[in-house]
Amino acid sequence: MHHHGYLWTGPKQRFDQEALRRPPHTDPPPAGSRPELIQRYREVVAEFPTSDLPPLETALWLMKPGSVVRGTWDEAKEAADWLGERLAEYAPRFDSDAERDSLRVTQLVNSAARQLSWGGDVSLGFYLERPSYLSLALVTCSPNRAAPDLPCPSPGGEVK
Repeated sequence: MHHHGYLWTGPKQRFDQEALRRPPHTDPPPAGSRPELIQRYREVVAEFPTSDLPPLETALWLMKPGSVVRGTWDEAKEAADWLGERLAEYAPRFDSDAERDSLRVTQLVNSAARQLSWGGDVSLGFYLERPSYLSLALVTCSPNRAAPDLPCPSPGGEVK
């Protein structure tokens, strides 16, 4: 078992485009569907697997290209430490004073380490200066509990 780290930051408006954060339905729209529905389906088919936009379900990060993996760790504590480093890096930009609190950040890191140690995933999101958003995720791989059939994005990948 190992863990992959993901980070996305960008306009909140882009993050809110939920259709692009869902994998495409297995069946395309039926013949004769409205052209805008067909176009939207094509857009999702093309964009979901290649985009760095966070998926709605944390485990679905594994469907994204290996190039969006920010780090891979064998140990839950190491992955949680990476999360803590990112939180410290972005904390000055958090929109809320409460989220900047160092005790809260420590609690999030400790909770993440516990969650990862039993094979769970971790997903956190924070408003930054408006209208930006930060999404951080740690996804357990080999296999993932929520999506055991999804392949690892970097088989035999480099562990940092």
